[in-house]
Amino acid sequence: MRLNIALLLTSNVVLATSFIINPLGTTIAPKTSQSRGILAAPFSTHLSVLTSDTSTQEVASSSSTRSPLGIPGTADLNWESLGFEFRPTKSNLRITYKDGEWGEFELCEDPTINIHMGATALHYGQACFEGLKAFTHPDGTVHVFRPKENAYRLSTSCTRVVMPVLPEETFLHAVNEVVRDNIEYVPPYGSGGALYLRPLLFGSGPRIGLQPADEYTFILMVMPVGDYYKGGLASPVDGLLITDFDRAAPRGVGNVKVAGNYAADMLPNMVSKSKGFPIGLYLDAKTQSMVEEFSTSNFVGIDSKNNKYVTPKSPSVLPSITNKSLMTIASDEGMVVEEREVQLDELESFDEVLACGTAVVVTPVGSITLLGDVEDPDDVEASDVKKFVFGDSSEIGPVTRNLYDRVRAIQYGEEEDRYGWNMKIE
Repeated sequence: MRLNIALLLTSNVVLATSFIINPLGTTIAPKTSQSRGILAAPFSTHLSVLTSDTSTQEVASSSSTRSPLGIPGTADLNWESLGFEFRPTKSNLRITYKDGEWGEFELCEDPTINIHMGATALHYGQACFEGLKAFTHPDGTVHVFRPKENAYRLSTSCTRVVMPVLPEETFLHAVNEVVRDNIEYVPPYGSGGALYLRPLLFGSGPRIGLQPADEYTFILMVMPVGDYYKGGLASPVDGLLITDFDRAAPRGVGNVKVAGNYAADMLPNMVSKSKGFPIGLYLDAKTQSMVEEFSTSNFVGIDSKNNKYVTPKSPSVLPSITNKSLMTIASDEGMVVEEREVQLDELESFDEVLACGTAVVVTPVGSITLLGDVEDPDDVEASDVKKFVFGDSSEIGPVTRNLYDRVRAIQYGEEEDRYGWNMKIE
């Protein structure tokens, strides 16, 4: 694969293209020192700095310089009352890209960063992120769910907004090291919690004209989280069709996980919630006739009569790793999986609808309302109001329940990982 980009003949753009013209799977690995150094970390604590080209296996085998893996769930926290929110932990991991190469890993205890006021992330939105989780299994080992998929999706986001791609090996090594260093904050098995990882990559070098930065920063922060909804799987929620805003334009950045996509959704999201709808569903920006995705989650429709699992295929939809996992499980269970265009009127054919993503796995959706020009959602007599109801809208559907249980069982090590999705922390 080769990207054809009209280039301005400046040294800055030439620098930028040096890391985006390579195919995502064959990006040239960063040149880093093979030595292992010790740097002074914040609060006078000394933490190891790991070279980013050292493999996880090599690091794990260095018993003479590496302490034994700690025990998950030993931090002083009330594991039963964790919400989905920021919590301080022991450390975060950082890597800087400068002079055409990725530097060394640094484990930092300071949760704040110093950033140049001219950074491209602040002015031009050169920033992307990911989300994934680590789980404690019944035998006390800790595993991260599908990190290779996050590494790949991060690379597509970086390429789209002209940032250096972090190689998969480096990403996986970073995931292992930051979880290892924060192992006591991984919720214990049986608590229903997980360690949430938020990789963030942004332009930290200053630019006033519109052009790529000359420096980038990768940060991997972690925090223990509980179920997004208490009890694990929420009762069906009511959704609102968002018709006065678009999530993403055709050929825009809707299919990558850049920060600006979420900023654009904040106002519609708050408006929907103010009207009593906790989740909003977007249609395609061009025709307003096809279902695309929920605010922060992929759309899935279940047609039980025809044993179908249907999810929209669109260049404006972010490929969900959770959705990809659900599609695999549904197919293996004999369902017909269709990834295709979904017409708005087709909502009437689904008896279950769910929103899926890393934070919740699945959120059952009991109904979706089209208000049209009506401001009051209770004005059910208005001719512009249309409500799509899915099965028994007050109960979690059997297919939704089964898919949720299957994914959770694999994540928590309660079911054989026949797909090879879990990466063990060493």
